[in-house]
Amino acid sequence: MGRNLPNLNSIRAFEAVARHLSITNAAKELNVTQAAVSHQIKGLEAQMGVMLFRRHNKGLLLTKEGQAMVQPMTNAFDMIADATNLIFNSEIQILKVSMLSSFATGWLMPRLAGFYADYPNIDIRVMVTSKEFDLLKAGDVDLDLRYGDGKWPHVDSQKFLSEEIFPVCSPALLKGDIPLKTLDDLSQHVLLHDNKDIGWKEWLDDAGIKGIDYSRGPGFSHAHLTLQAAALGHGIALGRMPLVSESIKNGELVKPFDISLPTGMGYYLVNSNTASEKSKIRAFTNWLMEEVRIFEQTG
Repeated sequence: MGRNLPNLNSIRAFEAVARHLSITNAAKELNVTQAAVSHQIKGLEAQMGVMLFRRHNKGLLLTKEGQAMVQPMTNAFDMIADATNLIFNSEIQILKVSMLSSFATGWLMPRLAGFYADYPNIDIRVMVTSKEFDLLKAGDVDLDLRYGDGKWPHVDSQKFLSEEIFPVCSPALLKGDIPLKTLDDLSQHVLLHDNKDIGWKEWLDDAGIKGIDYSRGPGFSHAHLTLQAAALGHGIALGRMPLVSESIKNGELVKPFDISLPTGMGYYLVNSNTASEKSKIRAFTNWLMEEVRIFEQTG
């Protein structure tokens, strides 16, 4: 069955007018006359049976139907342009992306081979940073995969993964001399700590567990060190999804209880207000969102 598409010239004219909210500027971009653009818009509106723009004293406004159409069409044209650039532009582009080391090792690295294959002309540079240092603000990177609550001024941010926490441990610990079959058994085990603000106290309170001294136990400055300690049988850690997904999948860690606590934190794709116009950033963003979709479907 063929695609039910409007006239492609009309779609191109609509997308340009919608971005500029100006027939004059759209005509300049498309290198055609204003009359030609107006004709294409009228033809598209007639074909679809809706008005896409309405006039007011300062120019044009999108109708609700126009608003529903514009972003998907802009995304589609961006993807077409990016795909064309991959064929005709052999120049190697460098994409610098900053992130916490825990996210790089726990989630991104196992998936990066797919990006290399899809975009052979983009060489990615992964820059490990801390929450205290903003490489994006310093101008040292193109994108930041940032952990937090999404409340950062003067940047564009798009949430792509949410965080939830739950206990994890080595499979060998479950078979050891001290049982770990019920929540009360946690009091007989060592609790391992990372440097996050939301930790054992919040999880134990949410699970309704009393009488456990959540302040005791070894602590580590990086989440991946805490998980390594758990995998080695040193105690029980709080696994942070999505960081712990690969360790659970390959059997290094297990989840003894089916109680998870959403922390309200998450991972955001952060860039400057103009950076998303670059094709290499759009390419990485599209790839990342597809990987997230697969991850959320398959777990």
